[in-house]
Amino acid sequence: MKIATIVGARPHFIKAAVVSRALWAADEVILHTGQHYDDNMSEVFFRELGIASPRYNLGIGSGLHGLQTGKMLEAIEAVLLEEVPDWVMVYGDTNSTLAGALAAAKLGIRVVHVESGLRSFNSQQPEEINRVLTDHISSLLFAPTVQAVGNLRREGICENVHLSGDVMYDAALRHGSRAEQCSRILEQRKLSHKNYVLATIHRAENTDHLERLGVLLSALAELARDIAVVLPLHPRTRGILEKEGMLEDATRDLQLTEPVGYLDMIMLEKHARLIATDSGGVQKEAFFHQVPCVTLREATEWVELVEMGWNRLAPPTSITSVAAILRAALATPPSPAAGNPYGEGDAGEKIAGILSEQTELMQATAAKGTPSCQVATAHP
Repeated sequence: MKIATIVGARPHFIKAAVVSRALWAADEVILHTGQHYDDNMSEVFFRELGIASPRYNLGIGSGLHGLQTGKMLEAIEAVLLEEVPDWVMVYGDTNSTLAGALAAAKLGIRVVHVESGLRSFNSQQPEEINRVLTDHISSLLFAPTVQAVGNLRREGICENVHLSGDVMYDAALRHGSRAEQCSRILEQRKLSHKNYVLATIHRAENTDHLERLGVLLSALAELARDIAVVLPLHPRTRGILEKEGMLEDATRDLQLTEPVGYLDMIMLEKHARLIATDSGGVQKEAFFHQVPCVTLREATEWVELVEMGWNRLAPPTSITSVAAILRAALATPPSPAAGNPYGEGDAGEKIAGILSEQTELMQATAAKGTPSCQVATAHP
């Protein structure tokens, strides 16, 4: 079984570390698009998570959505023509995800989508477009939650859908204790348990609109009057703040840091009193570590966290409203979660097992000389 795994951004590295470990018997070709290229956003994750170095690094870098996706599509296609894998595996909802899935589908290579079925129902988000398109051209779909399975069924995708659980939960379980042993970020930043708020801002919908970005930074500055606010800066966010002359004000009010590695991020998440983020993955990690979260967006793809009371939405419409939501989250933390919608921490093993079964079925069908067919294996 030969698999081409397409990665390009921080969340991909975390997820791929789990699945690649479970796919130890497979011939796996890792292709890094270079969407995240800063060492603190890329190489450190390969080192900390024990992922094999990518066989290919396309070095695409940042850019407008169309330009970036087009460059990726062209470069990925060339690699797939050379490697001829049985499957192409993609993760999540980035431009790397869509480019990998499109390149494979156009070459007739089966696409595996890990973290399928998520929907924010906001078509203005580029990530939502990537999710929907990728799901509809995938041959094998691994949904992290029951709600994600339901979303796919409502769109007519019922075959080859598997309820796998969430691979990021696997990673949190595996690396949580390592972070406590290895990370020194709290001592370095002079932070103590539950005495700070951790914030992240990187989504284009916030960083590319100065009014929204200004609202979020000002609301966090308001909060910083009462409790320290730590903000690891994504390279794109830092670049915009520098360009627009906003960095000095942000530095005065907030504790800005460079991007941090996975183990340091886990440590910051685990010991925060509150997490405020526009990241999809960090929302889940907050829940994994039982830390309340405010999502700095109008909508989230992880709707079950809002329904459970572990996540609150804070659309960046005004400084007053965002600051009020942040303060309310600090004042009234949720009750301990009654259940976990993200599985049992064995998603990687489930994905590897099902993929192996599907490969054997595909090979047996090919050996008989009959057309291959998809088998309906959807889980309730």
